[in-house]
Amino acid sequence: MKKIILAASLILLIGFLACGCGKEVMIDDDLAVIMRRDKLIVGVREDTRPFSYRGANGKLAGYDVELAKQTAKYILGTDTKLELVPVTASNRIMKLNTREVDMLIATMSITPEREQILDFSLPYYIAGQAIMVNRSSNATSLKDFNNKRMIIVFGSTSAENLRTNTPEVNVAGYKDYNAAYRALKAGKADGMIADDTILMGFAMNDGSVKILQQRYTREPYAAAFRKGPESGRLREKVDYVIEKQRRSIFPKGDF
Repeated sequence: MKKIILAASLILLIGFLACGCGKEVMIDDDLAVIMRRDKLIVGVREDTRPFSYRGANGKLAGYDVELAKQTAKYILGTDTKLELVPVTASNRIMKLNTREVDMLIATMSITPEREQILDFSLPYYIAGQAIMVNRSSNATSLKDFNNKRMIIVFGSTSAENLRTNTPEVNVAGYKDYNAAYRALKAGKADGMIADDTILMGFAMNDGSVKILQQRYTREPYAAAFRKGPESGRLREKVDYVIEKQRRSIFPKGDF
């Protein structure tokens, strides 16, 4: 009889601990940290117009910023509980892994190499790499840059694409897109390779440069998270926001 009572008591104790006495047990993952802090911290770029850039008023703006705001609103009820941390192509993964930010919305393409160390949301935009040159250039495609100088931004996928397609090109790397753009304008290289959306942000207001017609890659942009199960619930929240935006823009599902 005592054994039966002891067994029953253990079952009740386990049930009590599991249910938290009628309260939901808080999972100690990235989403739980955000909820306790009551603030979402997102890493974004400052130099990737129209996705994320500093406007004339000095504030960060663009599509990536709006996606971050919508995510904060969905998770915390308001976009005022959002902190934006500027990142670059070369330091964004470090800032994520050192927990300076909860996630990245920073024109980051999904690649097999990155998927080994990061988790990604659903894609929210599909870009393609292109080449921008000064308008006086006679170049028409990547093959015209053999033994010439091409600008890339450190930490982007451009360098790998150049090594694969044009190994004879001489690469000049810069920290961010603004510095790369200024170098091209100053004649320090023959061209600049980057995602077409980023190049368009420069070319739309500058008649002295042009973007070559060909696209060399398919670059799906997605939010990035620390790899592992602790990011799972946060990733699901972001996927919901992205999917909702997709349905409003592409109601027939042809993303």
